[in-house]
Amino acid sequence: MTDIRTFDLRKFDPKDPDPWLALYLDQSLPIDEGAKEALLVGNRSISRRWLFPVARVFIFVFFIVVKILRGLSPRRPNMNVALHRFIHWGLKHFASPEANMLIMRHFTLATELLTFIKANAGPVEIDSWPLRPTKLSDLRDNVFLQHDLNIYNFIIQLNASLRAQGRDLVPVAKPDFSAITDGPIALEPMPHGRLNVIDVQTAIEAYTPMYALFLPREDFVRAANSLQLDEVVAIYIAKVLGTDYHLAFMKNGHPLVPLSTLQAGYRLMMHGLDVEGLHGWLRVLKRRQAAGLPLDPRNPTAAGVTI
Repeated sequence: MTDIRTFDLRKFDPKDPDPWLALYLDQSLPIDEGAKEALLVGNRSISRRWLFPVARVFIFVFFIVVKILRGLSPRRPNMNVALHRFIHWGLKHFASPEANMLIMRHFTLATELLTFIKANAGPVEIDSWPLRPTKLSDLRDNVFLQHDLNIYNFIIQLNASLRAQGRDLVPVAKPDFSAITDGPIALEPMPHGRLNVIDVQTAIEAYTPMYALFLPREDFVRAANSLQLDEVVAIYIAKVLGTDYHLAFMKNGHPLVPLSTLQAGYRLMMHGLDVEGLHGWLRVLKRRQAAGLPLDPRNPTAAGVTI
C-alpha cells in the first residue's frame, strides 16, 4: 500500500479543520486502522474527487443500456470466466494499492463472519466455501460470484437446519471467536505502477455495469440484492452475542425491501463498510473476552476493573 501519511494531528488548524483527519481520528466505527486509512486516502485522492463524479455520469448511461439489453436477452451472454479475468486485469493495471487491499481483504472478513456464526450456532449442517485470496491473481478463480453464492447458501442451510431442529440462534455464554483474525490480513504486495491510481469507489462503480453485462440477469440481481444481507448477518451475530449494539452501524437496509440495482455500486461500498465494522466489532469483543472483561462494553466494570 502507498505509504501516505496525510492524517497528521500536528497539522490541525481549528480555523481550517481537515474533514478527513476528523474521520481518521473518529472511533465511532470499530474498523481496522489500516483499512480506514486506505479508504480515506482514496476519498481524498484526485481520482475520487475529480474522476469519480465525471465517470459516474457515463457509467449510469452505460448501465441503463446494459439493463435494456438484459431485458431483451436475460440469459445470454454468460461470460463469468471472462468477467473475472477482466476484473483482475483492471484492478492489476489501474486500481490503487489501497483500493486493491480493501477489495482483497473483504473476502476473508466475510468468510470469518460466517464461520463465527456457524461456530456458535450449535449443530447445523452448512457446506463451506471459504474465500481467503492472498494475491490479486486469486480473484480470477470465480471469487466474486462465489462470494455471493456463499452468503445465500449459508442463510438457506443455516435456517433449514435450525427449522428442522425447531430452534433458533441463542446467546452463547462464551462465544467462540477463533474464526476472527485479530491482526493484519495476510496479503501479498499490491501492484504499484504509474497507472495504479483509481480509488476503490470509482473502481466499484465502473465494474458494476460490467457485472450486469457479463452475467445473466438473475445472477446480477441476486448479487445486487445480496448487498442488503448485511443486516441479516448482523442480526444473527446479535442473537449469538446477546447484544444488538453493532446494529447501530448497519446502514445497507433490510433485503425484504430491495433497492434498485442502479444503486448497486453505492450499496457495494456500504457493504464493504458494514463488513469491516462487523469484523472490527468482533475483534474488539475477542480482545475483551481474552482480557476477562464483559463482552458488552456498555457494562462499565468487570472484576473491579474500570474500562
